[in-house]
Amino acid sequence: SRPDLGLPAWAVQSILCMAIVGCCVAMSMPLAHLVAHASDLGHATSRAAEMLSVALAVTLVVRLAAGALILDRFGGLIALLIFSSTQAVALALYTAVDGLLALYLVSVLFGLGYGGIGLCYPILVREYLPARQAGWRLGLVNLFGALGMALGGWLAGFVFDLGGAYAPAFAVGVGFNLVNIAIIATLLFRNRSRGKLVPVPA
Repeated sequence: SRPDLGLPAWAVQSILCMAIVGCCVAMSMPLAHLVAHASDLGHATSRAAEMLSVALAVTLVVRLAAGALILDRFGGLIALLIFSSTQAVALALYTAVDGLLALYLVSVLFGLGYGGIGLCYPILVREYLPARQAGWRLGLVNLFGALGMALGGWLAGFVFDLGGAYAPAFAVGVGFNLVNIAIIATLLFRNRSRGKLVPVPA
């Protein structure tokens, strides 16, 4: 059995594809531009590169251990809401802080969010879509995620070219992340309001 959102599979599929675009546009902005952003704030390029390394190291820890614990305890929707919200807060803080230590700490926070998000979508596909179709459905969701990553990296550079700073670009990323959060929160509310299971098609 699986949770029942009261939606056909194609609608759930479409919603997950839209959701992953929102979080991937946001996450790709620091991944592609954090070093340049920190360098523009006056920090050495080596320190800026360390910030990105810190974020990626935290991502590894989350994916190996902590993320799975949250998923096992709360399920895919709540876990994605937690991780996506964490990522949004980190992006917002990137627009507001400029100190070296603060940027390192924000990078830790970003790594926590970014690391967990990638774990959630396979679980969501398994929880809310027919199990026998999980392969191509997850592949389609990941395709939209890759498109979001590409769009986010380009969009941050485009916004930077318009204003000469990365803070507005990261603010745009927060906007995309909030759309993702709204989608997931809506699914979570719908899931809880229905509160029943249906058989998974064979």
